[in-house]
Amino acid sequence: MLARRSIVQTSYLVTSTPIPEHDASNGWEDVAGEFIAAREQSSIGVDVVRAWARNLPSGAAILDLGCGTGVPISRLLIENGFRIYGVDASHTLVAEFHRRFPQMSVACESVETSAFFGRSFDGVVAIGLMFLLPADVQRSLIFRVASALNSGGHFLFTSPSQICTWADLMTGRESCSLGEDVYSSLLSEAGLVLVGNDTDEGESYYFHATKQR
Repeated sequence: MLARRSIVQTSYLVTSTPIPEHDASNGWEDVAGEFIAAREQSSIGVDVVRAWARNLPSGAAILDLGCGTGVPISRLLIENGFRIYGVDASHTLVAEFHRRFPQMSVACESVETSAFFGRSFDGVVAIGLMFLLPADVQRSLIFRVASALNSGGHFLFTSPSQICTWADLMTGRESCSLGEDVYSSLLSEAGLVLVGNDTDEGESYYFHATKQR
């Protein structure tokens, strides 16, 4: 991956060089406008995330990986008093997140290389992200999330329960799920315990894991 120099403006990272040939956003920068329009009208996943967030302490710090514009997931969490730290590799989506939630922290970085703000978190969400990544990156991300979680912290991500691959409807790029058995094994290896699963109205499948105390 090509290195990108960033200019820090408060908590908002803006790249000062053109988007590299290797698209760290995995095609989402190209369809950012379409994605914003579609997600703006959707509340899919909100109920599941709201229930998950009840496990967290008041005012908890939450890392939102693949945060997009922050709507509706980060917005829900912010409205419930949580401090959000967003990471997304699309310049356009990050700019929109910052416009909507200037009091929160957001970085235009790929999840593969992000420093996760150099801190730990009480919760991490990765909604609609995991299966967009290559299998080896998914594995490493689970371990990186485990390292970034505080003891007793909670991790929520989505991916189909079955092993499968498909072409994403918006970007046309390949998505892949490692399947529930593999995800469960990886979570365990990383020191996380799978405590539950859920499905939302859009049929997204959720994995809820905690970090052992």
